[in-house]
Amino acid sequence: MSLDGYIARRNGDLDFLAIDKEGEAVMAEFFSKIDTTIMGRKTAAGWAKMRASGEIPETPGMANYVVSRRWKPGKREGFEVVSGSLKAFVGKLKRRPGKDVYLGGGGELARSFLQEDLVDELFIGLSPTLLGDGIPGFPSKFPQRDFKLTECKSYSDGSVGLRYERLRTKRSR
Repeated sequence: MSLDGYIARRNGDLDFLAIDKEGEAVMAEFFSKIDTTIMGRKTAAGWAKMRASGEIPETPGMANYVVSRRWKPGKREGFEVVSGSLKAFVGKLKRRPGKDVYLGGGGELARSFLQEDLVDELFIGLSPTLLGDGIPGFPSKFPQRDFKLTECKSYSDGSVGLRYERLRTKRSR
């Protein structure tokens, strides 16, 4: 994410994110702790394109879900498209044995997860770049959610990795 809160340029381009050996190691460690991804239609289309070009590797054993109102539910390009209640879907995923679940992308799906209070942890990588415009990581129109910083790491390229845990108290909204 850029310093000003964008996860991509307006056209979806991620060219401002520098991926070096250190970044690859951080991402490999992160993905070793998950076995399920959830993303929206636009993010899934971008991932499918990057996977086809070899920019991101295949992920055997990873369950990849797309939440979409436009795409018909079922298998599609390495993803399973789902629709319906997010709470019911996430509850089902949490009851099964396995690793963590990763919500990728931003936009409407991120807002929906925050509205439903389905985000337990945030892992935010901040790139030392101001874009000025783009796709926001956290679009507006969701209730306040409180988090506690659990990890902060700086990297040689000037980026920072931040990990936050959701605080659920009587004051949480």
